[in-house]
Amino acid sequence: MTDYIPAKHILTRNKSTQWFGADHTMNLYRGCPHGCIYCDSRSECYRDDDFDRVKVKEKALELLRDELRRKTRPALIAMGSMSDPYNPMEKELELTRKALMLIHAYEHGVAACTKSDLILRDADLYADIQARAPVICKLTVTTTDDALAAKLEPGAPSPSRRLKALEGLSKNGIFAGVVLMPVLPFIEDGVENVLAVVDAAADAGARFIYPAFGMTLRDRQRAYYYEQLVHRFPGVRERYEKQYGDRYWCVSPRAKELWAAFSQRCGERGLLYEMKHIISAAKRPYGDTQLTFFDM
Repeated sequence: MTDYIPAKHILTRNKSTQWFGADHTMNLYRGCPHGCIYCDSRSECYRDDDFDRVKVKEKALELLRDELRRKTRPALIAMGSMSDPYNPMEKELELTRKALMLIHAYEHGVAACTKSDLILRDADLYADIQARAPVICKLTVTTTDDALAAKLEPGAPSPSRRLKALEGLSKNGIFAGVVLMPVLPFIEDGVENVLAVVDAAADAGARFIYPAFGMTLRDRQRAYYYEQLVHRFPGVRERYEKQYGDRYWCVSPRAKELWAAFSQRCGERGLLYEMKHIISAAKRPYGDTQLTFFDM
């Protein structure tokens, strides 16, 4: 049964375009079934007490159409901030696919982020949009170890499936890459793990890979994460408590070592890894019209 929740608008204006150049954010769904034990969206500030259940925003497409119609300049619209646009319900409802059709019709760009290989279904639409506006497709991959990922992201498609989808997007000429975050301290922050993701991304045809060697932790997110650590990674919770206390931003103790190895391997494999270069590469094909994107 599909649960619907009221919505007054679909697009939210971003205060900054530093995150992949997006000036607006779109969420057609609320909540996520991936069950990632580290997810920041469990935090109290997001006011979703039933985050693991996906809800659909009422009249989402009608609202989106009206908002896009009123735009006087092209927008770059981010998807995947508070909910995965390719959750299992999307396969039947196709809200994300229909939203992409609207974005294309009104000549806007899109920056999508997901942990699902379902994104490959919409390769045709991303290609159509990219013909006249920027497209950035991002798949989150923090380990190539499917067994480890099953502990961290029990409801999400495996990393091997995501990398296969990345390969499909790349073969369709779509500007796509990997988001390597969060890299969980004491679990994923080994050089071997990080370099394995870099190499897998490059092998799949990625144009970029963007990392964060650490994670955030606050209130309900921290409580949930620590509870899961006790069951899934005995002894690791105590290491977090000793290392970080109540800090919000928890940087891996190996961050400098990881960055050195990561940046060197990205250079060797021809991958972009700094945000300014990723944004520049995404907007470069649009010549003078790029000034209307990213500078709003």
